[in-house]
Amino acid sequence: MRLSRFAVSALSLALSAVALANQESATRELHALFDEAWEQELRDDPLRASDLGDRRYDSLWPDLSSAAFQQRHARDVATLARLQRIDRESLRESEQLNYDLFAYQYQREISAYPFKPWLYELRAQEGIHTLAAVAEMLPFATVADYDSWIARLRSVDRYIAQYTEQLQVAIRERRVQPRRTMAQVEAALQKLTAETDATKSPFYKPFERIPETIAPVERARLQTEGRRVIEQVVNPAYKRFASFFRTQYLPSSRQTVGVWDTPDGDTFYRERVAFFTTTSLSPAAIHETGLKEVARIRTAIQDVMQRSGFKGSFQEFLDFLRTDPKFYYSSADELLHAYVVTTKQIEPELVKLFRTLPRTPVGVRAVPENIAPHTATGYYMAPAGDGSRAGYFYVNLYQPQTRPKFEIEVLTAHEAVPGHHLQIALARELRSLPAFRRDARIIAFGEGWGLYGESLGEDLGLYKDPYSKYGQLSYELWRAVRLVVDTGIHFKHWEPRQAIDYFKANSSKSEREIETEVARYIDWPGQALAYKVGQMRILDLRSRAQNALGPRFDIRDFHEVVLCNGPVPLDVLDALVSRWIAAGQSADSERAAICGR
Repeated sequence: MRLSRFAVSALSLALSAVALANQESATRELHALFDEAWEQELRDDPLRASDLGDRRYDSLWPDLSSAAFQQRHARDVATLARLQRIDRESLRESEQLNYDLFAYQYQREISAYPFKPWLYELRAQEGIHTLAAVAEMLPFATVADYDSWIARLRSVDRYIAQYTEQLQVAIRERRVQPRRTMAQVEAALQKLTAETDATKSPFYKPFERIPETIAPVERARLQTEGRRVIEQVVNPAYKRFASFFRTQYLPSSRQTVGVWDTPDGDTFYRERVAFFTTTSLSPAAIHETGLKEVARIRTAIQDVMQRSGFKGSFQEFLDFLRTDPKFYYSSADELLHAYVVTTKQIEPELVKLFRTLPRTPVGVRAVPENIAPHTATGYYMAPAGDGSRAGYFYVNLYQPQTRPKFEIEVLTAHEAVPGHHLQIALARELRSLPAFRRDARIIAFGEGWGLYGESLGEDLGLYKDPYSKYGQLSYELWRAVRLVVDTGIHFKHWEPRQAIDYFKANSSKSEREIETEVARYIDWPGQALAYKVGQMRILDLRSRAQNALGPRFDIRDFHEVVLCNGPVPLDVLDALVSRWIAAGQSADSERAAICGR
């Protein structure tokens, strides 16, 4: 029996209607799962909620009990199973990408769970001893903001007790950090607990800047309650923790520095490498890539040495840069001012390279004094997701005479613009994306972009003299050194002195900075690999696009494709750019889509 054209057409329409209905149903189910999982994530992590500007949880801390970690893992498994029951093939292409990225996020957490990575989350540069930094991401504009902070401080003893319980688990299971880096934590705790005056506590700082819009009687109440909660709850809790740390954790910490010397250490390191780089690269391959990149960048630095007119060896050039006073400011105020000026000089030049820029501004602040001695040269704090807080570039002003001027431009390009602030603030403004994508923690993408941002400096008017150009190359060399040192420590069983000596032979950084950096690689295995691996992939994609598109290549369109999908794993980024290149090679191709906000 042959169907008439009318019947065929009617059947086709009916099938299309069914397919559309299935697509809409699957899409609704998918986004309901996204919303439910996101809300659960904010409940589980009140600190992340605060960071994003969600004020509902500002009086709470995360639950660090062993039961809570087990429950979260069980929910992760259940969430992934629920996702897999949704018909991916019925979704349109953009929703399939959402599906895949959501699956990737949960698969990554589930794969990491057996290694209990949270037991290692005490590092020289961050941990319970830097908890006061939470105040930096809170608005403190209303009485309610201060009452929430007071309520949070009232329960900090429970939070610290749970933190202590997890470290006790770490001791029993031998998943402890090395004594070499934990000695720095002990020093920070000694400083924190030595001060008995509550008004000198870093937790009290918000009460020193209560806005004039708050009535004097309320201001007095808040300051009184702030002092009381620090005296009665915060300080005693830290004294108990400091005692535990000194008498139990520190003696149980490892004499070795590589994570290989922990349960399933070699396997755990490979998992960390995959986690942070979002690739299947082996530690051995990354180590070899690092050696090649160090050699390549060293050659480029030789050219800069010639341009500068310096006569001498590479090591003599590094010693010259470390020791000549002309490369350093004598005061912290001068150093901070230089960073502020550099940031403002870059901003108006960004339109040359980008079609879409974040609306949220970036400010420059000093790293808090209590953590500055053991903290990196600079770091970035993202803006609140609701626009209530700007992004901030934190500059380490401790011992300014050890922080060279030639690093100012490149560090600003990495941490502020066109680096972290441009990428992260823009991602948080992409309202067309689900929340989990706007704030995805994909280190290889974010840090890869930050390092890639450094390479854009010349197009933005930076690196005009040979020393600032050396600064840019030295930072890229620093990240290449990381590939060698991180894998050296955790894969090749290097000792700290070997890592420090290799670093020193390839960097003008001071001995203090190098030791701080190596300590970071020791107690945060794999994280340092993300920078260079991510940057190299972005540069490779850009080169492929330039070669394929020729005169039709527009750097602004390339940056739209890279940034307007939010943070994604490197393989996904590769697929997105490849698709854009293929479309650009078609006669009817359109310009890259503007970021949806």
